[in-house]
Amino acid sequence: MRPIFLIPFLCLRGLLAQVNPIEELIDAARSGSPKLKELLDRKDEWGYRIPELRGRDGVAVWGQEFFFAVESHSPATVAVDGEPPVPMKQVPGTEYWYLLRRLRLGTTHQYHYFGGGREIGGYQVAGYPPDSYERAGIARGNLSVRKTLTSKMYPGMSSNYWVYVNPGADTTNGAPLMVWQDGETIIGNQDLMRLRMQTVSDNLVAKKLIPPMVHVLIQPGTGGQEAQLMRSIEYDTVSGRYGRYVLEEVLADVEKSYKIRRDAYSRAIAGASSGAICALNAAWYYPDQFSRVLSHIGSYSGIQWHPEKNQDGGYIVSFRVRREPKKNLRVWMSDGADDIENNAGSWPLNNIQLANSLKLRGYDFHFRFGVSMHAIAQGALDLPESLIWLWRDYDPAKTEQSYQMEESERAKPLFRVSITNREAW
Repeated sequence: MRPIFLIPFLCLRGLLAQVNPIEELIDAARSGSPKLKELLDRKDEWGYRIPELRGRDGVAVWGQEFFFAVESHSPATVAVDGEPPVPMKQVPGTEYWYLLRRLRLGTTHQYHYFGGGREIGGYQVAGYPPDSYERAGIARGNLSVRKTLTSKMYPGMSSNYWVYVNPGADTTNGAPLMVWQDGETIIGNQDLMRLRMQTVSDNLVAKKLIPPMVHVLIQPGTGGQEAQLMRSIEYDTVSGRYGRYVLEEVLADVEKSYKIRRDAYSRAIAGASSGAICALNAAWYYPDQFSRVLSHIGSYSGIQWHPEKNQDGGYIVSFRVRREPKKNLRVWMSDGADDIENNAGSWPLNNIQLANSLKLRGYDFHFRFGVSMHAIAQGALDLPESLIWLWRDYDPAKTEQSYQMEESERAKPLFRVSITNREAW
């Protein structure tokens, strides 16, 4: 059982220069303020609300208070963690429905909304740990304006990226680098509702648990000759093409404004779902450029399997780890038993197989297998721990390190599966 984190939220208020928008929203719900509709309608500059009112990202969390909200023509109910649905309150003059509940921290919570006798949305949310909240007296980093690139690697494709720089990052002589896929989800309200990467990384930098870094947040492209929406082609294809795109196009452009380190020891790459296999692929094909990988709910499946093109799908990654020469990589993986099962493959089983492949070959890896569905909630819950683990022992005076499996992991057995929802005979 995970510990319950106790966070001095009452002390945060008044100490921070600005009230967090999630705290403001929950305060309004608690007091029945007429401002509630205005706060629910408010969007950031990229058009996202807190929370979104369509089920996905439909919960705002502040400490142990979880604000559930959905838009419905009919009276709405919400079922949390498998409990029976309970009625929600209507925001006067709207079709918005909400419920404020206190829930356990240090775990994830699954929810489903119902209206008019049918399910109208659902997802999963983290009970965030302390380092996922802004703290008084801690400097905050800076997010750049959006930059748009037209690609040569993917003809006809354009893509956006942002740069987030932690306080103290040495962008004159060279700062460590972390590249994030699906970068549009790590800015503004999207970041507050999901990973909270900006807050977490600033807090860990202030504690000297990770180095101050340049974070490059890359949005999947659109308008390519191969597809209008390029995400799956970029992310799910098992090749070195996307890695080249990052190195030769995106980072080449970033380096016009920011000095970043060139050694793989000082570079990490991260992603969730298709972005996770994308991150591992980039490091696999370019281990001289990236040596640290963060993989959440990785799509190690057959999404881009095309036998007519002699092209393997992501399922091949675990076998390549077992059979090809070992790379100098450090990998944190996270997945859950309720992840996807479809015609493209089994997300839980393929993640387990990849974890066993890494273990058999002696990689420096960590695999957290929980009960998560295909959601970023478990990754968000673990983000402080995973970043600390990935960057542990980092020394800016060094440019290389031979990663070794931790003794605690070496002593553990291979992962084994058991069927929990059926009888054996």
